[in-house]
Amino acid sequence: MHVVLSGYYGFDNVGDEAILFSIIHALRKLHDGIDITVLSNNPEATEKTYGVRAVNRWKLKNISNVLKQADGLISGGGSLLQDQTGIKSIPYYSGIMRIAKMHNIPVFVYAQGMGPINKGISKFIVRNTMKKVDRITVRDEDSRALLQNLGVRKSIDIVPDPVLGLDGSTFQSKWLESSSLTTGGYITVSVRDWPSPIDFKKKIAESLDQLASSGEKIVFIPMHGEHDYKTSEELAKMMKAESVIAPSDLSIEEKIAVIGYSKLLIGMRLHSLIFSSIFYTPFIALSYDPKIDAFANIVAQPVIGHVEKDNWDAAVLTQKAKDILASEDAKEQLQKKVQPLQAKTLNTAKMALELFGQAKK
Repeated sequence: MHVVLSGYYGFDNVGDEAILFSIIHALRKLHDGIDITVLSNNPEATEKTYGVRAVNRWKLKNISNVLKQADGLISGGGSLLQDQTGIKSIPYYSGIMRIAKMHNIPVFVYAQGMGPINKGISKFIVRNTMKKVDRITVRDEDSRALLQNLGVRKSIDIVPDPVLGLDGSTFQSKWLESSSLTTGGYITVSVRDWPSPIDFKKKIAESLDQLASSGEKIVFIPMHGEHDYKTSEELAKMMKAESVIAPSDLSIEEKIAVIGYSKLLIGMRLHSLIFSSIFYTPFIALSYDPKIDAFANIVAQPVIGHVEKDNWDAAVLTQKAKDILASEDAKEQLQKKVQPLQAKTLNTAKMALELFGQAKK
């Protein structure tokens, strides 16, 4: 069986790369000899990292030729169909799905987070594309409701984010092992840049100083390469206390380990929250997008505030962190929420393979 994967791959975003890693792992677990081609911004690196075939995601003629020979297209996971960060995502990913349908290839929408979708043309494209695909799975109730409100009248399954299926206990970090951070524990912090009238970075930095003054070690973990490294540097310079910034080029496994072995994560990036959950490490989310609120709600972890709203401050964040650190059952409560989801992650890959297998017959 030959499967093509379409997503935000090859851009050095560890969250999306973790999704790719997880989907490939699940497909291979269920089908030993599966042939996988990934549409990537960096085909050479993708082939080397995952042991798959890869095609330049911008060369539509090559993509069409690959899809013509495939048994199915997987679109996802991640937040592909949204126009919050740009107007090109929805036409691009919808276009790939339409090329697959042009070749009469089944399309499986894999654990996507839908939206925000603000523009009328975006809503039109998504509605008409989703009507043509063969099966839709999304990662939260808000995503299903959005599609239903757009007029998509077909079965939409809610499934866990594929990254939750990874076994974090097998991951280690040489960088972490070579540091002195594990002595006494530490707090990890995942931040990203985001346009806002509120100086949310100053609030975070003040809270981290307050936590450091009570003896906590602070470790920034850049999730999106140099982009998040620069933001981490900016916050570290705003702090009075010393902090550590993990290297931006750590592998997926190492970043999961650095977050997982911490006492607490304060995070903006969705997949920093998911990495934390794999280890049942409690987190406090700072939202910039509905997907953050949706995941935090699923695993019953707090969202301290939104980067564009002035309804929280450093003292609130600090107190919430201290409350969680002092709690004896925070880890256990998170585990109760996450374990059932982990058991279901393989089912999504099974659904996709069953769809493609039926089409092949």
